[in-house]
Amino acid sequence: MVEQLALFPTTTPKFPSTRYQGSKAKLANWIWDKLSHYRFETCLDAFGGTGTIAYRLKQENKQVTYNDQLKFNYWIGQALIENSDARLSDQDVEWILRPHDFSYPSLIADTFADIYFTDGENRWLDRIITNINRIEEAHKKALAFFALAQSCIIKRPYNLFHRRNLYIRMAEVERSFGNKTSWDRPFEEWFRQFVEEANMAVFDNGKANRALNHDVFEIEGDFELVYFDPPYISGKGVAVDYRDFYHFLEGMTDYEHWPAGIDMRSKHRRLLPEPNNWTNKNRIYRAFERVFDKYADSIIAVSYRSDGIPSEVELIDLLKRFKRLAHIERYQNYQYALSKNKKSSEILLIGE
Repeated sequence: MVEQLALFPTTTPKFPSTRYQGSKAKLANWIWDKLSHYRFETCLDAFGGTGTIAYRLKQENKQVTYNDQLKFNYWIGQALIENSDARLSDQDVEWILRPHDFSYPSLIADTFADIYFTDGENRWLDRIITNINRIEEAHKKALAFFALAQSCIIKRPYNLFHRRNLYIRMAEVERSFGNKTSWDRPFEEWFRQFVEEANMAVFDNGKANRALNHDVFEIEGDFELVYFDPPYISGKGVAVDYRDFYHFLEGMTDYEHWPAGIDMRSKHRRLLPEPNNWTNKNRIYRAFERVFDKYADSIIAVSYRSDGIPSEVELIDLLKRFKRLAHIERYQNYQYALSKNKKSSEILLIGE
C-alpha cells in the first residue's frame, strides 16, 4: 500500500474524457442536482454506458451498482466504478506495449483490413489486446481495456464503427469535420494518455461499489434509487443501437470467440444482430412497464429525449401507474452529437 501511494500521489478524482455517443458527461451535474434532495444510499445505474452518472453518484458517496449488458461498457464499470485502488503503473504499461515471446494471432489484421485502421494499426491492436487478456488482476485489465477502447474511438471518423470508411481518414482533402491530427497520432501515444486519465479517475468512496454485466431484468437486489438511461428510439422509429455502433469494441472483449459472431456479409464486419426490446419500437413500451414494475419500491429516474418513442406523455403516464408522484425535469438547448433536430430536449422523469 505504501508503494501504491508513492507511485500515485493523491489527486482530485476526475472522470476521464470520453467520445462515446450518448454519454451523459455534460449532463451529470444537472442530473445530480435533480436527484440530490432525495434520501438514498444505495443506487443502481441500470444502463451504465460510459459510467458518467454512476461515477457522479460514487463521488457523492453513494453505494453504486453499475450495470450494462454490453461487455465493453461493463469493463468501463469495473475500471471506474467498482475499482477503488488499482492503477496501472509505468511498468504495467510498458509490459502491455512490449512484444513478448509468445505467438500473436492476426484476427483484426485478417478480418478488418482497410475498414477502420491501417494494416500496421491492426497488427498493433492484435498484439495489445492479446497482452491485455493476459493480465490477471481484473481491475488493471479493465483499466487497460478502457484506455485501448478510448484510443480506438478517438482515431475513428464520427467516433463510431458504423461503416467502412478508413478512406475518410486517409484522404488528403479539405474537411469540414474531424481532426486528422488526432486520427494520425500513433495508437501508443493515445493509449498512454488514456491510461493516465483512467488512473487519475480511480478513487475509493468507502463503499462496496460493483459492476455487473446483466440484462436489466436479471439484476438482483434492492436499491433505494434506480437510474435508467436506455437506448433512444426516435419519433420515426429509428433506434440508437450501441452494440452496432461499437461492435468492434464489443468484439475485442471476447477476442477468442469474436470470429464466430461476425456478420461476414456486412462490409464493416459488424456483429450478428441480436434481438433487443429496447431498440424495438413495438416492444419498448412493455420493456418500460416491466422495469417500472420491477423497481416500483425504488425512487425511479429515467433519462430520455422529448421526441422519442415512447413520448414523454406516454412515459409519465406509465410511470404514474407504479409511483405515487411523478414529474418531468427538462434540460433545454442541449445539442446531441450527430443530430440536426433542434426541437428535441433532454428530459429526466422522476417517480417517487
